[in-house]
Amino acid sequence: MDGSTFYTGTHHRSEGFFGPGRAIDPARHFIVCPNMFGNGLSSSPSNSADSQNGARFPLVTLWNNIACQHRLITGHLGIERIALVAGWSMAGCQAYQWAAQYPDIVEAILPFCASARTSPHNFVFLEGVRAALCADQNWNGGDYNTPPVVGLKAFARVYAGWAFSQTFYREGLYRQLGFADPEALLQDWDADHLRDWDANNLLAKLATWQTGDISAGPLYQGDFSAALGAITARAILMPCTQDLYFPPEDNAIEASMMPRAELRPFDSPWSHCAASPGNDPGFTASLDAALNELLEQR
Repeated sequence: MDGSTFYTGTHHRSEGFFGPGRAIDPARHFIVCPNMFGNGLSSSPSNSADSQNGARFPLVTLWNNIACQHRLITGHLGIERIALVAGWSMAGCQAYQWAAQYPDIVEAILPFCASARTSPHNFVFLEGVRAALCADQNWNGGDYNTPPVVGLKAFARVYAGWAFSQTFYREGLYRQLGFADPEALLQDWDADHLRDWDANNLLAKLATWQTGDISAGPLYQGDFSAALGAITARAILMPCTQDLYFPPEDNAIEASMMPRAELRPFDSPWSHCAASPGNDPGFTASLDAALNELLEQR
């Protein structure tokens, strides 16, 4: 199994997608979860040498991430075939990338709440959170001496409006997370971003997200339909119908051009965060069923 990390994820936060008795079970499967560049554990603006730290960190594309993961899997671990690449959000984008970049290695993929190419609407959303962060007077072009606290809070609050659906807020589902009202949820998002995230790290990964496109790079040279058509892996695409980042319409277009893909949307007011472990038990059950199906078809 292979699965990378999502936008604000690490390998620790990905552990909620597998476990004893789950479809992906450490007792039965060899699981590899690489940390995406920019997440603070792999090479990132916050931990790189002076020539590449902070705002000087170079653009790292999904192609770059998967090329390095391929070296880890094949060169270091000696793995010749990957039974399944699965992941949520940007990790799901990397599942598509794996299947297009190395089609002879990957047997199956299950990207959920993800896409093979970042849509123009998704790109514009990301520009909004970027602008909110960089408007902090302490931002200083990324060469800040102290964290841009105002910008990080603004980033978190804009992001929270997109992470859940309108129905989630209208029906007060935030109470299921322990929050009395939307402001309490927003304050938790404020604290999470101030505690866990370096601003340049967030923007480095945001740039990776914005340039996401499985056809970018030397292999397909921008031919998106050719990249999708080259994916020979069995695929189940699982969007959430109320996801504001990765709507099912984009996945439907992708599935129509992939030789062995099935579109399996899931409706949930939890929107993009339906996939976050513990939020929507129905999504978790559907995800495990789909994962089992792909693994049993081997």
